[in-house]
Amino acid sequence: MITLTIVSIIALIVIGGIIFLNISPQFGGKHSENDIKRYQESGHYQGGKFINLIETNMDMSLKNIWAMSKEFIKGNPNAKPNFKFPINEMDSSYLVKSQAEDKMYWFGHSTFLLQLDSLNILIDPMFGDSPAPHPTFGTSRFHDKLPIEIEKLPHIDLVLISHDHYDHLDYESIQKLKGKVKQFYVPLGVGAHLKSWGINENYIAEYNWWDETNYENLQLAFTPARHFSGRGLMDNSATMWGSWVIKSNSKNIFFSGDSGYGPHFKEIGEKYGPFDFAMMECGQYNEKWANIHMMPEETAQAGIDVKTNIIMPIHWGAFKLALHDWDDPIKRITTKADELKIPTFIPEIGQKIDLSNLNMQPTNWWK
Repeated sequence: MITLTIVSIIALIVIGGIIFLNISPQFGGKHSENDIKRYQESGHYQGGKFINLIETNMDMSLKNIWAMSKEFIKGNPNAKPNFKFPINEMDSSYLVKSQAEDKMYWFGHSTFLLQLDSLNILIDPMFGDSPAPHPTFGTSRFHDKLPIEIEKLPHIDLVLISHDHYDHLDYESIQKLKGKVKQFYVPLGVGAHLKSWGINENYIAEYNWWDETNYENLQLAFTPARHFSGRGLMDNSATMWGSWVIKSNSKNIFFSGDSGYGPHFKEIGEKYGPFDFAMMECGQYNEKWANIHMMPEETAQAGIDVKTNIIMPIHWGAFKLALHDWDDPIKRITTKADELKIPTFIPEIGQKIDLSNLNMQPTNWWK
């Protein structure tokens, strides 16, 4: 009887998992035959998957998998902050009145509101509490409130997506945003997710690496990164990933997305630099997956490579997705950046980042 009960429970869990995988909208859309043909024409698609510009081995040995599993089970008492973050509340009326000012706001991790040339641009809008298809499978955000709720954001002219991982593309956030966004610019393949979530295909534009486009007076380019993609068990690298160049008449900005270190940073710098400001991935790293997430010292060097005047470390300060101390990224990158003599800018969450006055000195709030 006990054996039958255990088997029944396991069977129910398996059946429930299969049903969840097949009916949950979180996992996104499917790709048609015409979609696949478009991907094959990109020059970066082989064997049903997008590939990096250079060989990027993500396979780990059983020994490494076992070692990493033990580390995750053991945990790290410093993986989350033991104090409440300073969260700067954003005023919706001010955002509308001051739209002509060139400025940015960071929501933690890799999410930004950029106000540039009187346009409202959202980058990787992840406003949810947990970067997972269900909260059961993810960790909660470090802070229990956001600087502003999605409903109070002004009308959004453009949403830029770097790739489809849950900590960058959030289903619930898109559901709340879709009534107030003019246009979505996304990597090849990510449009299938948005269409399955009710976004009109006329509002979606997909891009290959090195594609250039304009939005109003802005010049944009979708540039490479060294990473991967996927939202389910069977869709590894089924969509493209990358970074964004955003250029106005007065500002040149780079957003790295997620990336391991590689020669693409120098290529981007030579083609589109120098940059006034670069938001560079610096967090959720481990030596075992260094090919797809930079170590902090590499982030500082990548800032040199892209020819930016200032680095802002991102991909930290919101979620625990790796084993390092939560503030390890900032300690390490500031040390290396000082050595390389490249300025870093580390604002509080929700703090106004005045793009016309990047000499301002934020407090060392993480200490």
